[in-house]
Amino acid sequence: MARRRVGLGAINKDKLDKEKYAAKGSEIAELQLSHVSEQLETFRKHLEQFASRHKNDIKKDPEFRGHFQQMCARIGVDPLASSKGFWAQALGVGDFYYELGVQIIEICLATRDRNGGLMSFDELRKRVLATSGKTRQDVSEDDLARAIKKLHLLGSGFAVITAGNHRFVQSVPGELSMDHSTVFQKAEATSYTSLEILVKDLGWTEQRARAALDHLVGEGMAWVDQQGNSGTVLYWFPGLFSDGS
Repeated sequence: MARRRVGLGAINKDKLDKEKYAAKGSEIAELQLSHVSEQLETFRKHLEQFASRHKNDIKKDPEFRGHFQQMCARIGVDPLASSKGFWAQALGVGDFYYELGVQIIEICLATRDRNGGLMSFDELRKRVLATSGKTRQDVSEDDLARAIKKLHLLGSGFAVITAGNHRFVQSVPGELSMDHSTVFQKAEATSYTSLEILVKDLGWTEQRARAALDHLVGEGMAWVDQQGNSGTVLYWFPGLFSDGS
């Protein structure tokens, strides 16, 4: 019986030791978290001071503005999250991207019948600057992407898609699948493609290629041309047309 009591005592001691270690571990974790929080707060204050000193550069220089956004992202600060507070008062960046978003919506809606809801960033940027006149500071593709991202979060149907080395704004509801993006990329150089090209160059089945093309036609992103050479049906993408087309 004596040995049994000693065994129970050892078990209780082991349990107490584990509880002490757990408590100490929690204490260390809290101290580390507190230290990290203090560091982030320090970084945030320095970032605000930096922003105040370089306010004009942030507003007028798109490259400088892009680097500043990256600095903010590293410590979890989003200057675009609210139109109120320090960032809006000190920089006006909230208003900048809000106004840019409104412009993007107006431009995309006005040109949707022509381009099927797809427009290159290059054309979008030219139109933004043209409609803004001298009142708008220079706008970069990074600025466009950030503004469109905010529109996308609102469920507005706007999204950024990439084809090759180029980016486009999609202004019609619905997500493009990988097949749709591949078709779009295949047509990038010539602004058109065909069922035969997709089957031959991509190794797709005719059914797969036709399904992707039919979807893009149905969404208004592609136009059907039945007057192609040798009777080949061509699918043109107006969003890929150059300004002179």
